Amino acid sequence: MAGKTVTGGAAPGMAARNLNDAAAGKARMGRVDLIGAGPGDAELLTLRALRLLQQADVVVHDRLVSDEVMACIPAHVRRIPVGKAAGFHPVPQDEINALLVELALSGLAVARLKGGDPTIFGRGGEEFEAVTRAGIPCDYVPGITAAQGAAASARFPLTHRGLATGLRHVTGHRARDAALDLDWASLADPKTTLAVYMGAANMAEIAAQLIRHGMPADLPVLAVSQASTPQERRLRATLSGIAAALAREPLPAPVLFIVGHVAAMAEDCALPQGLYRPEWRLVAHG
Repeated sequence: MAGKTVTGGAAPGMAARNLNDAAAGKARMGRVDLIGAGPGDAELLTLRALRLLQQADVVVHDRLVSDEVMACIPAHVRRIPVGKAAGFHPVPQDEINALLVELALSGLAVARLKGGDPTIFGRGGEEFEAVTRAGIPCDYVPGITAAQGAAASARFPLTHRGLATGLRHVTGHRARDAALDLDWASLADPKTTLAVYMGAANMAEIAAQLIRHGMPADLPVLAVSQASTPQERRLRATLSGIAAALAREPLPAPVLFIVGHVAAMAEDCALPQGLYRPEWRLVAHG
């Protein structure tokens, strides 16, 4: 042992190797971007979202991301589906969180692609917390939420002077089918537009509660299925009649409800010609 200097209980060579390993670990660190895919039309992606999808090593995506948006991802990029449906969660949220962390720690650029906007009923907050808790860089990339997409395709405003002075986004579904515990009294304002997400199964209760707390029974309601896509369908009714209208004419999920005077301004026609252009994906791929 003569002539060998030991500092802090480790030989210089070992200390150097530890530093090199730490540096390599940092170099291998990936990142996660929580990206909003928008309501379906690929042309509603932000430029930032498109760039990150094309630079990603792996895309972890939800069930409701449209085929048109998925077509913007280069063919060589790995894709991992983790989508959920009502009552069917093949990949639990905790496992999704762990997967994002594992992929990023292996040095990959991870695009977590979520329908609409990741901060609006998308559990993006839970995933952000899990990723940043592990010391991994993470950013939100906003997407156009379904209410905006529906309003744009049906050509009506979500707020309008004299009709709607506010807008509220509300969930119509609770985890594990728990009872809705919304603040009905505050929601029942006819001067506020309500955008009800995930409410198809509970729309009869939602309408009844809103009427019970003072909303006019004849207030217009617009139900929009698969907003901004070629499969978009619309159903117009009153608040008191929306549940019966849905029973007569069920709409495929996802369905968004716009409750308020502005819903009367929506067009009855099919998706406007030219809103969806499949050839755009060729430009997106360069």
